[in-house]
Amino acid sequence: MWRGVSLFSALALFGAGLTACSVNHFERRDPWRDQAEQVCLAKKLVEPSEFITPIAAMDGPGPCGMQQPFRVTRLAGGTVLMKQRMTLGCPALAEAEAWLADTIQPAANLYFGVPVAEINAGSYSCRGRNNQPGAKLSEHGYGNAIDVMSIKLADGHVITVKGGWRGTEAEQGFLREIFLGACQRFTTVLAPGSNVFHYDHIHVDLARHDPRGLKRICQPLIKFTPQLGTGVERPLSRPVPPPRQPAAPQAPVDIEEDDPYGVSPMSRAGSPTQVARAPARPPAATAYTAAPPPRPAPRIAAAAPEEPAQDYDEPLQLGAPPPSTGPIY
Repeated sequence: MWRGVSLFSALALFGAGLTACSVNHFERRDPWRDQAEQVCLAKKLVEPSEFITPIAAMDGPGPCGMQQPFRVTRLAGGTVLMKQRMTLGCPALAEAEAWLADTIQPAANLYFGVPVAEINAGSYSCRGRNNQPGAKLSEHGYGNAIDVMSIKLADGHVITVKGGWRGTEAEQGFLREIFLGACQRFTTVLAPGSNVFHYDHIHVDLARHDPRGLKRICQPLIKFTPQLGTGVERPLSRPVPPPRQPAAPQAPVDIEEDDPYGVSPMSRAGSPTQVARAPARPPAATAYTAAPPPRPAPRIAAAAPEEPAQDYDEPLQLGAPPPSTGPIY
Protein backbone atom coordinates (compact mmCIF):
# COMPACT_ATOMS: atom_id res chain seq x y z
CA MET A 1 0.00 0.00 0.00
CA TRP A 2 2.77 2.41 1.00
CA ARG A 3 4.53 1.66 -2.27
CA GLY A 4 1.42 2.81 -4.16
CA VAL A 5 1.22 6.01 -2.10
CA SER A 6 4.88 6.73 -2.71
CA LEU A 7 4.46 6.20 -6.45
CA PHE A 8 1.44 8.53 -6.55
CA SER A 9 3.36 11.21 -4.62
CA ALA A 10 6.32 10.92 -6.98
CA LEU A 11 4.05 11.34 -10.01
CA ALA A 12 2.37 14.34 -8.42
CA LEU A 13 5.72 16.00 -7.72
CA PHE A 14 6.84 15.26 -11.27
CA GLY A 15 3.68 16.87 -12.67
CA ALA A 16 4.18 19.90 -10.44
CA GLY A 17 7.74 20.16 -11.69
CA LEU A 18 6.54 20.17 -15.28
CA THR A 19 4.05 22.91 -14.45
CA ALA A 20 6.75 24.96 -12.78
CA CYS A 21 8.98 24.56 -15.83
CA SER A 22 6.35 26.32 -17.94
CA VAL A 23 7.13 29.58 -16.07
CA ASN A 24 10.61 31.06 -16.09
CA HIS A 25 11.19 31.90 -12.43
CA PHE A 26 14.41 33.75 -13.26
CA GLU A 27 12.45 36.49 -15.02
CA ARG A 28 11.58 39.61 -13.13
CA ARG A 29 8.68 41.96 -13.66
CA ASP A 30 10.01 45.03 -15.45
CA PRO A 31 9.47 48.32 -13.56
CA TRP A 32 7.64 49.88 -16.51
CA ARG A 33 4.74 47.47 -16.04
CA ASP A 34 3.85 48.73 -12.56
CA GLN A 35 4.42 52.32 -13.69
CA ALA A 36 2.04 51.89 -16.65
CA GLU A 37 -0.61 50.51 -14.29
CA GLN A 38 -0.21 53.40 -11.88
CA VAL A 39 -0.50 55.99 -14.65
CA CYS A 40 -3.62 54.27 -16.06
CA LEU A 41 -5.28 54.13 -12.64
CA ALA A 42 -4.34 57.72 -11.83
CA LYS A 43 -5.91 58.94 -15.07
CA LYS A 44 -9.02 56.83 -14.31
CA LEU A 45 -8.94 55.31 -17.78
CA VAL A 46 -10.97 52.39 -16.40
CA GLU A 47 -14.16 53.10 -14.48
CA PRO A 48 -15.24 50.27 -12.14
CA SER A 49 -18.84 49.13 -12.55
CA GLU A 50 -21.01 46.08 -11.97
CA PHE A 51 -19.36 44.58 -15.08
CA ILE A 52 -15.78 45.70 -14.35
CA THR A 53 -14.79 45.00 -10.77
CA PRO A 54 -11.36 45.43 -9.08
CA ILE A 55 -9.99 42.27 -7.47
CA ALA A 56 -7.05 41.51 -5.18
CA ALA A 57 -3.51 42.05 -6.45
CA MET A 58 -1.92 39.08 -8.21
CA ASP A 59 1.73 38.33 -7.48
CA GLY A 60 3.24 35.19 -8.99
CA PRO A 61 4.00 32.49 -9.66
CA GLY A 62 7.30 33.87 -10.88
CA PRO A 63 6.96 37.31 -12.46
CA CYS A 64 3.26 36.83 -13.31
CA GLY A 65 0.64 39.18 -11.92
CA MET A 66 -0.43 42.82 -11.70
CA GLN A 67 -1.04 45.41 -8.99
CA GLN A 68 -4.71 46.10 -9.67
CA PRO A 69 -6.46 43.44 -11.78
CA PHE A 70 -9.98 43.89 -13.04
CA ARG A 71 -12.55 41.14 -13.51
CA VAL A 72 -14.52 41.85 -16.70
CA THR A 73 -17.85 40.30 -17.73
CA ARG A 74 -19.10 43.00 -20.15
CA LEU A 75 -17.66 45.92 -22.11
CA ALA A 76 -19.07 49.12 -23.62
CA GLY A 77 -21.12 50.00 -20.56
CA GLY A 78 -22.58 46.51 -20.35
CA THR A 79 -23.82 46.30 -23.94
CA VAL A 80 -21.22 43.76 -25.13
CA LEU A 81 -21.08 40.45 -23.30
CA MET A 82 -17.80 38.61 -22.79
CA LYS A 83 -18.39 34.92 -23.51
CA GLN A 84 -15.77 34.04 -20.92
CA ARG A 85 -14.85 36.23 -17.98
CA MET A 86 -11.61 38.17 -18.48
CA THR A 87 -8.93 39.28 -16.01
CA LEU A 88 -6.95 42.28 -17.25
CA GLY A 89 -4.73 45.07 -16.03
CA CYS A 90 -5.77 48.70 -16.41
CA PRO A 91 -3.73 49.54 -19.58
CA ALA A 92 -4.92 46.57 -21.66
CA LEU A 93 -8.52 46.99 -20.51
CA ALA A 94 -8.55 50.70 -21.39
CA GLU A 95 -7.20 50.00 -24.88
CA ALA A 96 -9.69 47.14 -25.37
CA GLU A 97 -12.60 49.49 -24.60
CA ALA A 98 -11.22 52.07 -27.04
CA TRP A 99 -10.61 49.43 -29.73
CA LEU A 100 -14.19 48.21 -29.38
CA ALA A 101 -15.64 51.73 -29.56
CA ASP A 102 -13.42 53.14 -32.32
CA THR A 103 -13.04 50.16 -34.65
CA ILE A 104 -14.92 46.96 -33.83
CA GLN A 105 -18.42 48.41 -33.44
CA PRO A 106 -18.15 50.79 -36.43
CA ALA A 107 -16.81 47.95 -38.59
CA ALA A 108 -19.70 45.69 -37.59
CA ASN A 109 -22.22 48.38 -38.50
CA LEU A 110 -20.39 49.15 -41.74
CA TYR A 111 -20.17 45.57 -43.02
CA PHE A 112 -23.25 43.95 -41.47
CA GLY A 113 -25.57 46.75 -40.36
CA VAL A 114 -25.79 45.47 -36.77
CA PRO A 115 -23.61 46.00 -33.69
CA VAL A 116 -21.48 43.49 -31.82
CA ALA A 117 -23.29 41.71 -28.99
CA GLU A 118 -20.69 39.25 -27.66
CA ILE A 119 -16.93 38.66 -27.85
CA ASN A 120 -15.18 35.37 -27.18
CA ALA A 121 -11.69 36.23 -25.95
CA GLY A 122 -8.95 34.98 -23.64
CA SER A 123 -6.98 37.09 -21.18
CA TYR A 124 -4.80 36.39 -18.11
CA SER A 125 -2.77 33.18 -18.16
CA CYS A 126 0.59 32.65 -16.44
CA ARG A 127 2.48 30.78 -19.16
CA GLY A 128 5.28 31.04 -21.67
CA ARG A 129 4.80 32.57 -25.09
CA ASN A 130 2.82 30.39 -27.48
CA ASN A 131 2.31 27.92 -24.59
CA GLN A 132 5.91 26.76 -24.97
CA PRO A 133 7.55 25.56 -21.71
CA GLY A 134 10.64 27.56 -20.78
CA ALA A 135 9.86 30.34 -23.25
CA LYS A 136 9.85 34.01 -22.30
CA LEU A 137 6.75 34.83 -20.30
CA SER A 138 3.73 35.76 -22.40
CA GLU A 139 2.08 39.15 -21.98
CA HIS A 140 -0.97 37.17 -20.88
CA GLY A 141 0.95 36.48 -17.65
CA TYR A 142 0.79 40.20 -16.84
CA GLY A 143 -2.87 40.73 -17.77
CA ASN A 144 -1.53 42.77 -20.66
CA ALA A 145 -2.85 40.78 -23.65
CA ILE A 146 -6.11 39.63 -25.25
CA ASP A 147 -6.83 36.80 -27.71
CA VAL A 148 -9.99 37.33 -29.78
CA MET A 149 -11.36 34.06 -31.17
CA SER A 150 -14.83 35.05 -32.38
CA ILE A 151 -17.36 37.87 -32.42
CA LYS A 152 -21.14 37.48 -32.27
CA LEU A 153 -23.37 40.10 -33.84
CA ALA A 154 -26.72 41.31 -32.55
CA ASP A 155 -28.55 39.29 -35.22
CA GLY A 156 -26.95 36.07 -33.97
CA HIS A 157 -24.31 35.67 -36.68
CA VAL A 158 -20.94 34.50 -35.30
CA ILE A 159 -17.73 35.50 -37.08
CA THR A 160 -14.80 33.29 -36.13
CA VAL A 161 -11.26 34.42 -36.81
CA LYS A 162 -10.35 30.94 -37.99
CA GLY A 163 -13.15 30.71 -40.57
CA GLY A 164 -13.78 34.38 -41.33
CA TRP A 165 -10.21 35.34 -42.17
CA ARG A 166 -10.72 33.43 -45.44
CA GLY A 167 -14.51 33.54 -45.30
CA THR A 168 -17.05 35.73 -47.10
CA GLU A 169 -16.05 39.09 -48.50
CA ALA A 170 -17.79 40.88 -45.62
CA GLU A 171 -16.18 38.67 -42.96
CA GLN A 172 -12.74 39.18 -44.46
CA GLY A 173 -13.24 42.93 -44.64
CA PHE A 174 -14.57 43.15 -41.09
CA LEU A 175 -11.69 41.14 -39.56
CA ARG A 176 -9.08 43.11 -41.50
CA GLU A 177 -10.62 46.39 -40.35
CA ILE A 178 -10.40 45.40 -36.70
CA PHE A 179 -6.90 43.97 -37.28
CA LEU A 180 -5.62 47.28 -38.66
CA GLY A 181 -7.50 49.17 -35.97
CA ALA A 182 -5.73 47.12 -33.32
CA CYS A 183 -2.38 47.99 -34.90
CA GLN A 184 -3.12 51.66 -34.17
CA ARG A 185 -3.56 50.99 -30.45
CA PHE A 186 -1.54 47.95 -29.38
CA THR A 187 2.21 47.39 -29.68
CA THR A 188 1.79 43.75 -30.75
CA VAL A 189 -0.90 42.42 -33.09
CA LEU A 190 -0.71 38.90 -34.50
CA ALA A 191 -3.40 37.45 -36.79
CA PRO A 192 -3.72 34.35 -39.00
CA GLY A 193 -0.73 34.21 -41.31
CA SER A 194 1.69 35.70 -38.78
CA ASN A 195 2.83 32.28 -37.51
CA VAL A 196 1.49 28.79 -36.88
CA PHE A 197 0.33 29.66 -33.36
CA HIS A 198 -2.16 32.36 -34.38
CA TYR A 199 -4.20 30.63 -37.08
CA ASP A 200 -7.47 30.89 -35.12
CA HIS A 201 -7.33 34.15 -33.17
CA ILE A 202 -6.11 37.74 -33.16
CA HIS A 203 -3.60 38.41 -30.39
CA VAL A 204 -3.12 41.97 -29.11
CA ASP A 205 -0.87 43.19 -26.28
CA LEU A 206 1.02 46.23 -24.94
CA ALA A 207 4.52 44.76 -24.68
CA ARG A 208 7.55 47.05 -24.94
CA HIS A 209 9.79 45.87 -27.74
CA ASP A 210 12.38 48.60 -27.13
CA PRO A 211 13.36 50.71 -24.09
CA ARG A 212 11.19 53.67 -25.14
CA GLY A 213 8.20 51.55 -26.14
CA LEU A 214 8.01 52.96 -29.66
CA LYS A 215 8.47 49.77 -31.68
CA ARG A 216 5.36 48.02 -32.91
CA ILE A 217 4.77 44.55 -34.36
CA CYS A 218 1.77 44.12 -36.67
CA GLN A 219 1.69 40.84 -38.62
CA PRO A 220 0.94 39.63 -41.20
CA LEU A 221 1.42 42.31 -43.80
CA ILE A 222 -1.81 42.49 -45.77
CA LYS A 223 -3.02 44.25 -48.91
CA PHE A 224 -6.26 45.85 -47.79
CA THR A 225 -7.79 49.30 -48.13
CA PRO A 226 -9.73 50.23 -44.97
CA GLN A 227 -13.19 51.64 -45.53
CA LEU A 228 -13.76 52.94 -42.01
CA GLY A 229 -13.61 56.70 -41.82
CA THR A 230 -13.78 57.24 -45.59
CA GLY A 231 -17.39 58.40 -45.49
CA VAL A 232 -18.24 56.08 -48.39
CA GLU A 233 -21.26 53.90 -47.78
CA ARG A 234 -21.08 50.28 -48.89
CA PRO A 235 -23.90 47.79 -49.42
CA LEU A 236 -24.50 45.80 -46.27
CA SER A 237 -23.74 42.10 -46.34
CA ARG A 238 -26.02 39.52 -44.82
CA PRO A 239 -23.93 36.43 -44.17
CA VAL A 240 -26.76 34.74 -42.28
CA PRO A 241 -28.33 32.04 -44.54
CA PRO A 242 -32.03 32.40 -45.40
CA PRO A 243 -34.53 30.53 -43.21
CA ARG A 244 -34.62 26.85 -44.02
CA GLN A 245 -37.77 25.82 -45.91
CA PRO A 246 -39.65 22.71 -44.75
CA ALA A 247 -39.15 19.62 -46.88
CA ALA A 248 -41.82 18.83 -49.48
CA PRO A 249 -44.18 15.97 -48.53
CA GLN A 250 -42.88 12.61 -49.70
CA ALA A 251 -44.94 10.12 -51.68
CA PRO A 252 -45.72 6.90 -49.79
CA VAL A 253 -43.33 4.02 -50.33
CA ASP A 254 -44.71 1.13 -52.35
CA ILE A 255 -44.34 -2.25 -50.64
CA GLU A 256 -44.43 -5.42 -52.75
CA GLU A 257 -46.87 -7.97 -51.35
CA ASP A 258 -46.72 -10.47 -54.22
CA ASP A 259 -45.39 -13.94 -53.46
CA PRO A 260 -42.51 -14.54 -55.90
CA TYR A 261 -42.85 -18.26 -55.29
CA GLY A 262 -46.58 -18.46 -56.06
CA VAL A 263 -45.98 -19.86 -59.56
CA SER A 264 -43.93 -22.78 -58.33
CA PRO A 265 -45.37 -26.17 -59.48
CA MET A 266 -44.68 -27.53 -56.00
CA SER A 267 -47.34 -25.26 -54.54
CA ARG A 268 -50.21 -26.44 -56.78
CA ALA A 269 -53.07 -28.26 -55.15
CA GLY A 270 -53.56 -31.93 -55.85
CA SER A 271 -49.88 -32.73 -55.91
CA PRO A 272 -49.16 -36.34 -54.81
CA THR A 273 -46.84 -34.98 -52.12
CA GLN A 274 -47.87 -31.88 -50.20
CA VAL A 275 -44.89 -29.49 -49.77
CA ALA A 276 -45.30 -26.17 -48.05
CA ARG A 277 -44.72 -22.97 -49.97
CA ALA A 278 -41.89 -20.78 -48.86
CA PRO A 279 -43.27 -17.59 -47.22
CA ALA A 280 -43.01 -14.29 -49.01
CA ARG A 281 -40.07 -12.14 -47.98
CA PRO A 282 -41.17 -9.61 -45.34
CA PRO A 283 -40.77 -5.99 -46.48
CA ALA A 284 -37.62 -4.33 -45.17
CA ALA A 285 -37.95 -1.53 -42.64
CA THR A 286 -37.51 1.95 -44.05
CA ALA A 287 -37.51 5.48 -42.68
CA TYR A 288 -41.21 5.75 -43.52
CA THR A 289 -42.65 2.36 -42.48
CA ALA A 290 -41.94 0.12 -39.53
CA ALA A 291 -40.90 -3.46 -40.11
CA PRO A 292 -43.92 -5.85 -39.97
CA PRO A 293 -43.95 -8.50 -37.26
CA PRO A 294 -42.18 -11.73 -38.29
CA ARG A 295 -44.46 -14.33 -39.87
CA PRO A 296 -44.39 -17.73 -38.12
CA ALA A 297 -42.54 -20.47 -40.02
CA PRO A 298 -44.88 -22.85 -41.85
CA ARG A 299 -45.29 -26.44 -40.84
CA ILE A 300 -44.10 -29.09 -43.30
CA ALA A 301 -46.61 -31.82 -44.07
CA ALA A 302 -45.30 -35.38 -43.81
CA ALA A 303 -45.14 -37.32 -47.06
CA ALA A 304 -47.64 -40.18 -47.49
CA PRO A 305 -45.84 -43.52 -46.84
CA GLU A 306 -47.70 -45.40 -49.52
CA GLU A 307 -46.46 -43.23 -52.39
CA PRO A 308 -42.80 -42.29 -52.92
CA ALA A 309 -41.92 -38.62 -53.15
CA GLN A 310 -41.25 -37.24 -56.60
CA ASP A 311 -37.76 -36.07 -57.46
CA TYR A 312 -37.06 -32.65 -58.94
CA ASP A 313 -33.89 -31.37 -60.40
CA GLU A 314 -33.92 -28.17 -58.24
CA PRO A 315 -36.06 -28.63 -55.10
CA LEU A 316 -37.50 -25.49 -53.50
CA GLN A 317 -35.79 -24.38 -50.32
CA LEU A 318 -38.18 -24.62 -47.38
CA GLY A 319 -36.66 -21.74 -45.40
CA ALA A 320 -37.23 -18.05 -46.01
CA PRO A 321 -34.94 -16.46 -48.63
CA PRO A 322 -31.79 -14.77 -47.24
CA PRO A 323 -32.07 -11.06 -46.50
CA SER A 324 -31.08 -8.66 -49.27
CA THR A 325 -27.67 -7.02 -48.98
CA GLY A 326 -28.46 -4.20 -51.39
CA PRO A 327 -29.31 -0.62 -50.39
CA ILE A 328 -32.69 0.28 -48.94
CA TYR A 329 -34.30 3.26 -50.61
